[in-house]
Amino acid sequence: MVRFSEVPQMNEISKTRQCSHMISSQKLQNSSENAEQSMKAYQKKIRRNRKKHFFELFQNEPEFRWKQIEQAIFKKKYYGWKDITTLPKHITAELEKKIPWMSIEPVKIFESERKDTYKAILKTENGEEFESVLMKNKRDQWSICVSSQIGCAMGCRFCATGKIGLKQNLTSDEIMDQYRFWNTFLLKHPNLPQRISNVVFMGMGEPLANYENVKTTIQTWLNVTDLGNTRITVSTVGLLPILDQLLKDPQWPDVKLAISLHSADSKTRQEIVPTSMQQFLPKLEEWAKKYLQKHGNKRHHLTFEYVMLRDVNDTLKNAILLANFARSIDNVKINLIPYNFIDDAPYQKSTNESINRFVRVLEKNGITVTVRKTMGDDIAAACGQLIQKKYP
Repeated sequence: MVRFSEVPQMNEISKTRQCSHMISSQKLQNSSENAEQSMKAYQKKIRRNRKKHFFELFQNEPEFRWKQIEQAIFKKKYYGWKDITTLPKHITAELEKKIPWMSIEPVKIFESERKDTYKAILKTENGEEFESVLMKNKRDQWSICVSSQIGCAMGCRFCATGKIGLKQNLTSDEIMDQYRFWNTFLLKHPNLPQRISNVVFMGMGEPLANYENVKTTIQTWLNVTDLGNTRITVSTVGLLPILDQLLKDPQWPDVKLAISLHSADSKTRQEIVPTSMQQFLPKLEEWAKKYLQKHGNKRHHLTFEYVMLRDVNDTLKNAILLANFARSIDNVKINLIPYNFIDDAPYQKSTNESINRFVRVLEKNGITVTVRKTMGDDIAAACGQLIQKKYP
């Protein structure tokens, strides 16, 4: 039996209904605000291509107008649209309002103790961060190690970038603007050598998995900078279908290629590089011969990169296998890379004795071999270290 005191009174029911109505109205308002915020967030994530955006704004402008812009934005003396004097004022005024001068912006820059390496954490227009590296080379000029993706889907066991997976491709603007960013950095540091002479696609990501944006970037650099085609190197884990596409593509720039080999033993390579397969090595050998027949010359060789992992791929047997594989192709160079430590990886750096033994075996077989100089490891900027869990 329900007591009278337990039955809600009419004024309490009315209050409850009013409260319910107020809550529903508040939910509706919150929902509307959330939708508006989501739309703003969505719009923020759209990274618009600079050239396409320009012709959306100026549909009647001739094609040469964009060529003027492309030439101008790579000039070191310019810091913004207003500095370009070859454009009509109404165009520069509109560009300043609608198109960012740079598609990336710096978050933080690190300097190595030896002052020969700089690493930048850069942010895209949609707020994602990635890294790019500036390294002094043997000509007392600079090489840039550029990223082509944020993260990487290849999952190489020794690489920090592979551990975070693939987040997104970088646009052609975001790749080519790494060159512009470092040029501006050097201009602001006149005590440093001022010329960028080389670019290597050895930063974050697999370049050939972002084929069109990488191709557009290289074409632009070759057209508007003093970089020559033998001063640009694209490093790839070896995506065979795309390597075949590259051979057939008349628009692919004639730049250097480096294949991340890491072992001439199929089983070992599959353990180190999970995207590898049983028949990768014979298929790569077949492709490499076709590539060198088409592109090979004294200045345009093919490079095999080989990270040295203690007791994994650095034994005498491994050296002989690599020598035999390289000899079967001809006109290839080997670049041995001392392993750089990353978190949560089971590997150790090969001893100097093991590396020197590798060099002797390769040279005895008539193969040109170099050992990569480790640079920037104190700021997690060395090969395989980009996007560590903790910034130095």
